[in-house]
Amino acid sequence: MEIIKNILDLNKAIKDFKNFGFVPTMGGIHNGHISLIKNSQRRCKKTIVSIFVNPKQFNDKVDFKKYPRNLNKDINVLKRLKVDFLFMPEVFDIYRKSYKKIKIYKKDKILCAKFRKGHFEGVLNVMNRLMSIIKAKYIFMGEKDFQQIYLIKKYLSKKHNVKIINCPTVRDKNYIALSTRNQHLNKGNYINVSLIAKYLYKLKKKLNIKNKNIFSEIKKNKEKLENIYKINIEYLEFRNEKNLTLSKSKGKYRLFIAFYIGKIRLIDNF
Repeated sequence: MEIIKNILDLNKAIKDFKNFGFVPTMGGIHNGHISLIKNSQRRCKKTIVSIFVNPKQFNDKVDFKKYPRNLNKDINVLKRLKVDFLFMPEVFDIYRKSYKKIKIYKKDKILCAKFRKGHFEGVLNVMNRLMSIIKAKYIFMGEKDFQQIYLIKKYLSKKHNVKIINCPTVRDKNYIALSTRNQHLNKGNYINVSLIAKYLYKLKKKLNIKNKNIFSEIKKNKEKLENIYKINIEYLEFRNEKNLTLSKSKGKYRLFIAFYIGKIRLIDNF
């Protein structure tokens, strides 16, 4: 595996390759990331993984400082996977004075974009920069961050002529969606997050089968979850998978949630 830390060296390393896949990460490599990497390796001749903890997508400085980092462990995992290139840029390489900031439309300020001011602008700006630098044919992203994939496709995929490949959410044996932030969970919180995930999975199936007023059902279940597990739910919403509009009917939809358990914020969708 070739470890690259600046744009000039990256350009030299990839100049002769056209069919390569890109897996952007902020480190904390887990089985979810590994699944993305293996998807890329199956589909592409070469695979690039990036590790960059993007300061612009954190609307909380404390959250940025506490974000789990273990670079040596990440590098060892990527080497075992036989990743071709690891790109680890510096902040000044990504956020040069000339970079053009992207803003999202008012209608897209829903779900996490409503509650995390500036978060997705930060995501889109770093992805716009990375896509400009790397120019991959395919980018592999996990559906746990479904809104993120939706916005990147909407704002950036045509601009960069790249295909974003949705990869299913990877869950552990207790049905918790894998996330680097899970490292912050204590034993009690971990058990509750597992129970919440299983509860929501069953709720989604029930809503899919029974012809009920979906919004009133969700409101009732939101209150129930908050009371049982002592969590603070930012949103629990049932949205159309194609355009993320609020859905009132059966069809291709997802149940989205963001909640705080203690001071830890988690997201998921079903």
